[in-house]
Amino acid sequence: MSLAVRVAHAHPHLLGEGVLWDEREQAVYWTDIAGSTLWRLHPADGSVTHWRMPERLASFALCKAEGWLLLALASQLAFFQLDQQRLIPLHAIEPGLSTRANDGACDRQGRFVFGTLHEPAVGAKQPVGGFYRLHADLRLEKLPLPGVAISNSIAFSPASDRMYFCDSLARKILCCDYGDRLGEPRVFVDLDGIAGEPDGSAVDAEGALWNAQWGMHRVVRYLPDGTEDLVLDLPARQPTRPAFGGPDLKTLYVTSARDGLTATQLADDPHAGALFALAAPVAGLREPRFAGSPPHHG
Repeated sequence: MSLAVRVAHAHPHLLGEGVLWDEREQAVYWTDIAGSTLWRLHPADGSVTHWRMPERLASFALCKAEGWLLLALASQLAFFQLDQQRLIPLHAIEPGLSTRANDGACDRQGRFVFGTLHEPAVGAKQPVGGFYRLHADLRLEKLPLPGVAISNSIAFSPASDRMYFCDSLARKILCCDYGDRLGEPRVFVDLDGIAGEPDGSAVDAEGALWNAQWGMHRVVRYLPDGTEDLVLDLPARQPTRPAFGGPDLKTLYVTSARDGLTATQLADDPHAGALFALAAPVAGLREPRFAGSPPHHG
């Protein structure tokens, strides 16, 4: 399906990711993981702000506490106060393993769920990472899910009774019954036949899952039963994550990456690394906020 796609921000991010919409500010946030930089765009006036991070920022969540974000940095979870650029470390992430944080999202109870990515010194990535959940009381729980090499596609159904997730290298998007306890994982969509990999996802107001597919120039919408509903063509080979935004939550923002592309591929992919926007045929859901408060804060 070809919809009018525009470049919302043209900066050539090496590894754009983690995009989400803040309805309080009417702004879109995202990260360039490789650039260790958090970005914010106010579409109404086009103003852009960015913050350099002390290490790579993989994903993050809005907070109920005004002016704060919860960050999944490469090696740690931390709170970040935007106006003061104040960082409060919380938990180390998989100390002793050659992994870093990767994809993450808040469930609709205000808990932050994230996974990790294997970064071996030599050889191929292996499923040695895990999935975790940070509770409002700042307790960190390891979830009983399979080991993962590249965590992605973390998203939740509108009722928050189903969790989606994947190991990108396995080319299968999984789901499980979700709550205080998790059900057994099952295959939601088998993508074994595609040339690319499933990356980040978002769920719309009708409960369909939108998945960015790395290497495939596309975002695909899947109905709750796993049926492929529509395919959105994008002018970038490596889209990474979609998010619904705008005043009516009907603008689909999509991050993308230049990472790993050759000079020849980049010549054919002039918008690689840009943030894209398009009018979606259905509305999204308001982004959940992390329910916990920074230490010593209200």
